Amino acid sequence: MEQLNINRLLDLEQTIAADIFEGCTYPWEVLNRIKDGILQIGKTLSSEEYNKMGDDIWIAKSAKVAPTASINGPAIIGKDAEIRHCAFIRGSAIVGEGAVVGNSTELKNVILFNKVQVPHYNYVGDSILGYKAHMGAGSITSNVKSDKTLVKVRSGEESLETGLKKFGAILGDNVEVGCNSVLNPGTVVGRNSNIYPLSMVRGYVPEKSIYKKAGEICGKY
Repeated sequence: MEQLNINRLLDLEQTIAADIFEGCTYPWEVLNRIKDGILQIGKTLSSEEYNKMGDDIWIAKSAKVAPTASINGPAIIGKDAEIRHCAFIRGSAIVGEGAVVGNSTELKNVILFNKVQVPHYNYVGDSILGYKAHMGAGSITSNVKSDKTLVKVRSGEESLETGLKKFGAILGDNVEVGCNSVLNPGTVVGRNSNIYPLSMVRGYVPEKSIYKKAGEICGKY
């Protein structure tokens, strides 16, 4: 399913983590590489641009981090990023340049590309958010199925096995997710698409689409 390929969803020039994607076809194949990838990238970061905190946390000197934020490693906080009051980064997280992680937002095993915004009460786990993706207040990723079986990605009548028990969502570049939406395990949203507020999303949403509800997706004109 070519529409699910990395190059159809994400601009790898907009992340410090491009090397982690090398050799992969689908973006979720990267999820198990994030922790080790951060440790490798961290070794290459300039001490003139990044402060190293503890063993495995790198924070750009130009980033703004609230004193009430909690950051566990391994993690990289990119240039000009903003980590706001009471944000909780549990570890294995890359926060891209100019990205915003907001009040009471929790991150775990994620890559946020440059300019991503998760600014209000979001949970993002085992997920990848593309360049300038934005999650509205209260929207979250659900990263484990209720029956605890392995996650599949569905596109129409087709499905792909991921081999993953934990997999939240992949948001392509410039995706907008409305407030209080839930992205169910294995959700993939194509570039430049919008998700209506209060949506419960599952499977693949095509690029340049507006997701209104299950079975009601229209193209942008």
